[in-house]
Amino acid sequence: MFESLIHTALSLGAAFLLGGLIGFERQWRQRLAGLRTNTLVAIGAATFVVFAGLFPGEGSPTRVAAQIVSGIGFLGAGIIFKEGLNVRGLNTAATLWCSAAIGAMCGAGFYPHAVVAAGFVIAVNLLLRPLVQMIERQPLSSTELESRYDISIVCHGEVEAHIRALLLRDLGSSLHIQALESVNIEDSNRVEVEASVRADDRQDRLLEQIVGRLSLEPLVTSAKWRFVTGEQNVG
Repeated sequence: MFESLIHTALSLGAAFLLGGLIGFERQWRQRLAGLRTNTLVAIGAATFVVFAGLFPGEGSPTRVAAQIVSGIGFLGAGIIFKEGLNVRGLNTAATLWCSAAIGAMCGAGFYPHAVVAAGFVIAVNLLLRPLVQMIERQPLSSTELESRYDISIVCHGEVEAHIRALLLRDLGSSLHIQALESVNIEDSNRVEVEASVRADDRQDRLLEQIVGRLSLEPLVTSAKWRFVTGEQNVG
């Protein structure tokens, strides 16, 4: 009994420390799941594995670990959300998943393995960030000609959502949307839907087709586009 308590204390203590280290990095960057969340996930996973070990022959810790992998999904789903055209929280959800795995290792008593795994998780979040930012700043090729366009659609307020949906549908297949917003026009029931898009080369004919179709929609009073710039990227 005493040895079992010692093992439990060591397992949960290791999960507390390693989960806390991962959570500290997340908290420092002000993510949705920070210090407490990652620590609790690691401790919870370790507790489930320790609990399975208290009943020799009744259940394998590996089976419990498999259930942890499934169960952690509800936490990950809760912090992944869509903000405009961007999806946020994927990295935080993946970090929670890793915290659960590290906690399971601690619960099974594989402390050195858990330390190594925690080190890799922290390294990914800290060291790969500058590399990702550097890659995102690079053009796709050294001779890529980037074209930018502004689109303006004026419509009645009741069809604003419909016009935005059509605009997203038509633009999303061939163009890169940079910004999309709606501005109420004072002293009227009209709204101006403005979009800024980027193309890898000149797409004037495509823009004319898209805006031309939107101009035929009911309650659309104005539809126009303009070419902003075409810049030669140097890699």
